[in-house]
Amino acid sequence: MKTVAVYSTKGGVGKTTTAVNLAWEASHECRVLLWDLDPQGAATYLLNVKAKVKGGVDSLIRGKSHADAVIRPTAYKNLDVLPADDTYRNLDLLLDSAKKSTQRIARVLESVSNQYDVAILDCPPGASLVAENALHAADLALVPLVPSPLSLRSLAQVNEIIATSNRPPKVFAFLSMVDRRKLVHRAAAEALPREHPEVIDLVVPATVVIERMGAERAPVGTYAPSTEPARVFAELWKHVRSLAKVKPGSQPE
Repeated sequence: MKTVAVYSTKGGVGKTTTAVNLAWEASHECRVLLWDLDPQGAATYLLNVKAKVKGGVDSLIRGKSHADAVIRPTAYKNLDVLPADDTYRNLDLLLDSAKKSTQRIARVLESVSNQYDVAILDCPPGASLVAENALHAADLALVPLVPSPLSLRSLAQVNEIIATSNRPPKVFAFLSMVDRRKLVHRAAAEALPREHPEVIDLVVPATVVIERMGAERAPVGTYAPSTEPARVFAELWKHVRSLAKVKPGSQPE
């Protein structure tokens, strides 16, 4: 099983949107687990999954309950969710008090690694033990960047965090929430991929189509399959599949 962490030190960059749509695209050819690590539980909500972790995240992280007991199916074949609930607010403190605190998420994922081809981690923003855990477990870190002068600072901060890891994941970034009516956004979309090899030439637009996810509670490709965002997320999955070397273990049913 390959693990992809969707992460940024900055909030409000389209991280959960990316994780949900990427997981749905991957489920067309892989068995996918989406782990919602954000206490806000947005990915859990968008995929219509009950936000209740049996025994709480403490029981899961400490190995008192198995991941199978809390993983939930979605309405989509080959896509399951490990949901977030209110107990995730204390996850940093739980990890801090645990032995081998940076390896706990990896251990949970290892316990279900034979059941999935790819795990996608929707990480909370900021530098934290949760982020360190996710990046330690990841084969690939995917960083959404908003088109602003500070966008590259977010990417640099991610690289600083993984520099201390004994198992650093590959890192690549893409531009998110791009409004081409704005000059600074157009300039960033043209310049950043050309000047920085970690930034791929793929742009997720700022559009009401993506905003509708909250009302539809579904991935973009299910209700607007012919739109630019749906096409971009499909292309993004192809990049992830290639860079993480994801190998489907079984064909979708």
